[in-house]
Parts: sequence; structure tokens; C-alpha cells
Amino acid sequence: MSKKDRDDSYKFDTKLLHFGAEIDEGTGASSVPIYQASTFHHHDIFAPPVHDYSRSGNPTRQALEDYIALLEGGVRGFAYSSGMAAISSALMILSAGDHIIATEDVYGGSYRLLSTILTRMNIETTFVDMTDLDQVKAAYRSNTKAVFMETPSNPTLRITDVAGVTAWAQEKGLITLLDNTFMTPYYQRPIEQGVDIVLHSATKFLGGHSDVLAGLAVARTEAIANELKKLQNGLGTVLGAQESWLLMRGMKTLGARMAHSEQSAAKLAAWLTNRSDIDAVYYPGLMDHPGREIHESQSTGYGAVVSFDVGSGERAKQVLNAVKLPLVAVSLGAVESILSYPAMMSHAAMPQDFRLDRGITDGLLRFSVGLEDIDDLIADLDQALAANR
Repeated sequence: MSKKDRDDSYKFDTKLLHFGAEIDEGTGASSVPIYQASTFHHHDIFAPPVHDYSRSGNPTRQALEDYIALLEGGVRGFAYSSGMAAISSALMILSAGDHIIATEDVYGGSYRLLSTILTRMNIETTFVDMTDLDQVKAAYRSNTKAVFMETPSNPTLRITDVAGVTAWAQEKGLITLLDNTFMTPYYQRPIEQGVDIVLHSATKFLGGHSDVLAGLAVARTEAIANELKKLQNGLGTVLGAQESWLLMRGMKTLGARMAHSEQSAAKLAAWLTNRSDIDAVYYPGLMDHPGREIHESQSTGYGAVVSFDVGSGERAKQVLNAVKLPLVAVSLGAVESILSYPAMMSHAAMPQDFRLDRGITDGLLRFSVGLEDIDDLIADLDQALAANR
């Protein structure tokens, strides 16, 4: 599907189903074909085909890449074998000696990449509280080349002023990257705020069914798209045809899933706030959530993730062992609710003192609300909390 085939006038929920490749032109099939092929025949050696080798390009993956570009409002999309593959490949746009400014309470996998892998390539990172634009500006160096944002952040859901950061970054000639996994383009489209590269762990809300591992990136300009394409092809961090098809199938129901889960998450957050045995509740939809006003200026919803502190690591582990409905697992954004323990799961790679300084305490739990009846989820969590006071 070429860009000219996309209809950008449709509302978002319509785009989820009518994205330009939803009907196969050759057969009329109501699903994108899975081109399970590694290589493609050259009928005329002087006129090579559009696709010649699946690492460089595959028709099924291309449909997905065009799909996410349409939803995010970018010029081109790219699909990778995981969310971390998308992030690491995008950051390879940098060179030895470059410096990155990053959200301090970033996802643990991103923290590990920035602090232990890129450092071996002489790419340095300064982690700052990105809720404070002055701290972002203060971290600037002569060799700074990029700003890496995550908003709401994982797992404390801190809010970054995306337009404020990107406006300053553009003045300095910096590349901006933003992990949009929590909000998805259903609620937040960072390219409209000037972000250069939008990233997703598509394993989460976009896929939505805990059955596919995938990452996505979307470029704001053709120049950046060309760089990302060169890196994707050169590194070979691509998504397979089967996984591309599974991800597209999941994305079709994104709107319905996000709307349902957000309603439930708001009810869960309010219920937790009214409990005396919960030390803190983090959810952008709460009236007293720091940065709520900024979040509302750049997002159309609050998402489906609620984090809360039960007071201690011992109690957190007891609650995890007592719940019956949510999966106790790594990951989020699925049709089934997932209860995670950041200290031992998503942020286990983060040093304890660094983690604690950023509010990721031993008692913090992260609840990704799925499609179950919220009253059942609350009743289940209530019994787990009551049994472990």
C-alpha cells in the first residue's frame, strides 16, 4: 500500500479497520495474506521486484508498517522483532561520542540498554526527571544528540510535557524519541507534538492478546525514515510475516479494548485511592495526579495501567500470590488483566538505590486492566489485600 492509498480523513476507529490493505486486491480476501517467503523471484533481472528478500522487505510486514504509520500520522513505519529491538535499532541512529537525555524512570529494559550496552559504544545517557523541563535543559551538553521520552512513564506514570521538550529540542537540533506503548496512538499521537521517532512495544496494547512479540517505530520525516530503514535492514531486527499478521489482527480491536479497559482502570484507581491500606496510587485520570493537566493537553485518555504501593515488598509478594483473576506476569496491555511486580520483573535490571529514588518501591504493583468485569477484578484484589494486611 502506498501512502497515496491511505485515507487520512477517516476517524481513528475507522482507520483501525480501513487502513488501505484490509482487502487483498488479488483475491478479495478480507485479511492481509501471510507471505511466508524468505526470498522473491526476479522475473526480469533488469526490473527487480519491489520485494527481493524478506529481511529487506516483506508484503505482510509492509502492510503492518503502513498501518502504524497511518495511525500515528507519520511518513513511514517499521516493524521489529520486539519492542526493545525497535528501541535499540532506533538509537543506532546515534554515533560513538554522542549523548542522550532520557526519562529517569524509564522502562527497565530501556534503562539496561542505555546504561550498560550503549555505554560500551561510547554513547552516554543522562537520566533526568522529565516532569521538569528545566532539568532537561540543564542536562544539555555540546555532544547531546537525542532526547528519549516515556510518558506516562513506566511504572509511576509521570508525565512529560512533550510539546515543551520537542520545541526546545528542535531549537538545539536534537532528535526526539518517545515510547508510546502505554497510550498507543488511540490516546496519544506524539508526532503531532513534533516528536521525530515514536516507538512501541507492540507486544502490549497494540497486539493485545499476549500472543505476539513485536516492536514498531514511526518516523516524522522522510530523512529520518531513510535512516531507520537503513538500520532496520542492516541490523536485521525485523518482524516475521506470521507475527506481522497476528499484530494486525490484534490492532483492529484496539479502540474497543482501550475504551473498555480505561473505564475499568478509572474505577479501580478510585477504589484504591479510598483504601486506608494503600500508600500511593498512580493513575493520570486521578484529580490529584501530578501532570494531569499536561497529560490532558497531549492525550485524549488516561490509559489502562494503574500502579499502587501496598506498603512493603513482603505484602506485595503476598498479594501477588493471593489474587485469582489477573495473570501475575511480566508485560501488560492484554485482554486479560496482568498484575506485575516492577522491583522483580520490569525494573529488575535497575539498581535498587536508583529504583527507589524514582519511586519504584519494593511495595509497588502495576495493574494492567483487561476486559474482565471490573467488579470481579476489584473483589478479587480486595480479598487479596484483606488477607495480607
